[in-house]
Amino acid sequence: MDLISGLHTFIRVAETGSFSGVARESNSSQSAVTRQVAQLEEHFGVRLFHRTTRKLSLTDEGQALVGRAKHLLEEAEGLEDTFGKNGGSPTGLVRIGMPVGAAILLVPDFTTLMRKHPGLMVEIVVIEQPDNLVAERLDLALRLGQSADTSLVSRAVATLQSAPVAAPAYLERYGAPEHPSDLAKHTCIIHDMGPDSTHWIFNGAQGPVDVEIASAFRSNNSLVVRQAALAGYGIALLGDPLTIHDIRAGRLYRLLPDYTARKRQAFIVYPSRRHLAQRTRLVIDFLVEQFRLLEARLRDSREWGENESTWLV
Repeated sequence: MDLISGLHTFIRVAETGSFSGVARESNSSQSAVTRQVAQLEEHFGVRLFHRTTRKLSLTDEGQALVGRAKHLLEEAEGLEDTFGKNGGSPTGLVRIGMPVGAAILLVPDFTTLMRKHPGLMVEIVVIEQPDNLVAERLDLALRLGQSADTSLVSRAVATLQSAPVAAPAYLERYGAPEHPSDLAKHTCIIHDMGPDSTHWIFNGAQGPVDVEIASAFRSNNSLVVRQAALAGYGIALLGDPLTIHDIRAGRLYRLLPDYTARKRQAFIVYPSRRHLAQRTRLVIDFLVEQFRLLEARLRDSREWGENESTWLV
């Protein structure tokens, strides 16, 4: 019996609660997955799962084995990374969940990273607010705001500024708001990221202003929201990284220049493990550096400053 392969299969069955699900993701038969788990039970002389027609759950022995098996597999991955055929260069697949806007920004840099490490494989799974890493089979994720899952490590990588923007066609028809409260009289586009998506909070000289936005159009995809704004449908609140080039080209205009919208923190989240595979650590360090460079570009007066376009009321 291949103990490493059997342990990997056992962990996936424990995480998903399904023999058939693991068979589908590994492109094998359910009987082959069941046989691997049965061989493990015979090897260790214990029952690992309670099985009924409706439910699959770990026994006490199975629960104890999960933690130790994960540690063993992490060590095995570390040995492969260090002593594998690529002479220490990270190898293998890293699955990363991230919003579509971040994916668009980072893809060119990922190609550079992978040319430097030809044994590295990257799969980007587009999820606006990735949270359940186990269900999505993700090694790490990039998200706005901290995850509700306290078992994950959350590493802040950037503080991103947002601003209300609109296309010239919309502003020529309806004008620009002078105060955040004027947004109630405008057509707005919601980027739906959760319950507080309709609360647009601004800070000005007189303190914070909280505006409740009603909108007939919303999307959980930031590129869809941007496209609706470019089409002249209404005013959208979007992150600077997504709109900087549109603003410099005059396709969108920043509004309410005397107010700043609430900032959002970007986090990298990953399982809380003592040992991360070298390839995963490499990708985390790469993302941290890319966001450092992004923040520097956004602060640079050559990017904003005199090139910033603000619609004059």
